[in-house]
Amino acid sequence: MWKEFKAFALKGNVLDLAIGVIIGAAFGKIVTSLVQDMLMPVIGLLLGGLDFTQLEFTYEDATVRYGTFLQTVVDFFIISFSIFLFVKALTKFKKKAEEKPAAPPAPSKEEELLAEIRDLLKQRQGLE
Repeated sequence: MWKEFKAFALKGNVLDLAIGVIIGAAFGKIVTSLVQDMLMPVIGLLLGGLDFTQLEFTYEDATVRYGTFLQTVVDFFIISFSIFLFVKALTKFKKKAEEKPAAPPAPSKEEELLAEIRDLLKQRQGLE
């Protein structure tokens, strides 16, 4: 059972997935900081200094903090859009790399020999 698990865990796809999750988490932190620390203060200023997180509704002893929910929704859309733009740029870059034509492979020994025979036949026809 240990050997099977080891074979599964060390497959390329599992390692690629693990790396993707780690990089995704780090990228998520960067985008979250961008949204919370840079974009939301500007949006708050444009909306007259409104801070979504302070919006709440109180009914007797219950407090509904709908502002925090709105803030989370806005964060989600901005983060999703940022990731979309990142993936789109990455796909475009990848497509350009794939479009470059590969250099033709070097001719094999058989092809070289056939080319020599062809050239000799052409020379011979030119002499007649």
